[in-house]
Amino acid sequence: MKLAMIYSFLKNDLAVIEKAVNETIQSDNMVLREASSQLLQAGGKRIRPVFVLLGGKFGDYNIERMKAVAVSLELIHTASLVHDDVIDEAELRRGEPTIKARWDNRIAMYTGDYIFARSLENLSALENPRAHQILAGTMVELCLGEIEQIRDKYNTEQDIRTYLRRIKRKTALLIAASCRLGAIAANVDPVHERALYQYGYYVGMSYQIIDDVLDFTASEKELGKPAGSDLLQGNITLPVLFSMEDPGFKSHLESVFQRKEDLHTDELAPLIKTVQSNGSIEKSLDISDRYLQKAYQSLAKLPANRAKQTLKGIAKYIGKRRA
Repeated sequence: MKLAMIYSFLKNDLAVIEKAVNETIQSDNMVLREASSQLLQAGGKRIRPVFVLLGGKFGDYNIERMKAVAVSLELIHTASLVHDDVIDEAELRRGEPTIKARWDNRIAMYTGDYIFARSLENLSALENPRAHQILAGTMVELCLGEIEQIRDKYNTEQDIRTYLRRIKRKTALLIAASCRLGAIAANVDPVHERALYQYGYYVGMSYQIIDDVLDFTASEKELGKPAGSDLLQGNITLPVLFSMEDPGFKSHLESVFQRKEDLHTDELAPLIKTVQSNGSIEKSLDISDRYLQKAYQSLAKLPANRAKQTLKGIAKYIGKRRA
């Protein structure tokens, strides 16, 4: 089953949000308009708006309030991807040229800043200071995660705790905030709001770990970018951290990383094959599954409705995701 089928009953509301997202990033400046539209037109799962809508289904659901939150969360995610591609010197995103590849780093950075600004401007439609505080705090954590990723590039002395903190900031907290802000916009009971936040956090952690696993196990066609891209860019993910428990692997990786400015995929091929075959993938998936089990436990605190079943279905899908 495709992911979109799980939340198909939200189709009409998601169409409203998709239209609003595209309208929000429009600009009189041609370059900003084209650059901002490029990544959105390349597609994406729009999973953060989905979590916003589902969070709202446990309270006083109103599509206008939901739209204000959902659009802002999707734009923050989009802006972070634009900046990510500059940091990683990525040429492809979702199978299409990145903004930095089509224009340059300066255009990409200002485009990301512009999208961030439009996100904050859009949320002003929701008159709830607490929602703005939560979103601002989430953006601070997101930026810290980005800085940590830059700092830890090619750093073989980092540990699993460092990795988990980084993906918490880069991925999990934004998904958790999506669930929470959807709940706040719908005036959901605080106990249920907290459960939704916890669910989003645990699902977000699992989602990112599986994303990092897929970088080694999925094809270039499935990924929309070359397999092994994370390692090529010096990003050490969970499968690599497990692999580095072998001193021989760690020594080989350090040797290859010494040529980081001129590193090519073929030089990493033996290391990638080792990661694929030494049990590190299975260990990483086990950690992912532990987070998913905690997500299910959080769902148990919520009242029964269609949204709860959908959230459970999404978690189940994420656990089985292989592309």
